[in-house]
Amino acid sequence: MKNLKAIIEGLLFVSGEDGLTIIELSSIINESEEEITKAIKELYNDYNSEDRGITIEYLGNHYKLTTKEEHKDYYKKLVSEEENSILSQSALETLAIIAYNCPITRIDVDNIRGINSSYAIRKLLIKGLIEEAGRADTAGRPRLYKVTDKFLDYFGLGSLDELPKIEMTEENIDDEKNLFDSKYVEIEK
Repeated sequence: MKNLKAIIEGLLFVSGEDGLTIIELSSIINESEEEITKAIKELYNDYNSEDRGITIEYLGNHYKLTTKEEHKDYYKKLVSEEENSILSQSALETLAIIAYNCPITRIDVDNIRGINSSYAIRKLLIKGLIEEAGRADTAGRPRLYKVTDKFLDYFGLGSLDELPKIEMTEENIDDEKNLFDSKYVEIEK
């Protein structure tokens, strides 16, 4: 017997701010819309406890996991700190991948990095170094990302054509090495 609530919770987490409709959840899980609705109501009641920081909201015909309104002051502090902090190694890797491959989806960035890039992408969006560039014409229509003029300004570039040229190397990639540094090398001009 599958744990319907756990599956829905995971799917809503993965879908992020896009959320999912009852029809999409029903199609993915292969359960009736009534069973999905019942499980969502149970999840909502679970999250309604004071000791939980998230809840389920129905916004724009989609169910989404959201943070609770009463904790918004803490979230504002986090965003403020992120705006003022320097870029981490993961954010720099993510930024480089987006710059060289834009427009690109988060899933494609994850596949290149070999790790989830959601946090790094959020941080880059907050800093204004990347932005949405539309939606991909693939299943689920995921967001596409590209670098902004602020990125070009920050790195002293007139256009993306001025990025150093790179190419894939044929060497085997050791799991202990940084995936981005291992796969790409700068081409001498």
